Amino acid sequence: MAEFGRKLWRNEEGQDIAEYAVMLAVILVIVVGTVRLIGGNANNVFSAVANQVGQ
Repeated sequence: MAEFGRKLWRNEEGQDIAEYAVMLAVILVIVVGTVRLIGGNANNVFSAVANQVGQ
């Protein structure tokens, strides 16, 4: 197992995969945060419009 870790550490392809995984994680955190922020605000806007239309 230790030998596999050393090979992976020295292998440039392994480092590329790790970099892509980190970038994907960062992008997912940004997207999820944005969707949660906009989702809450969108719900408030639609509720306000529905209340105005219903009156």
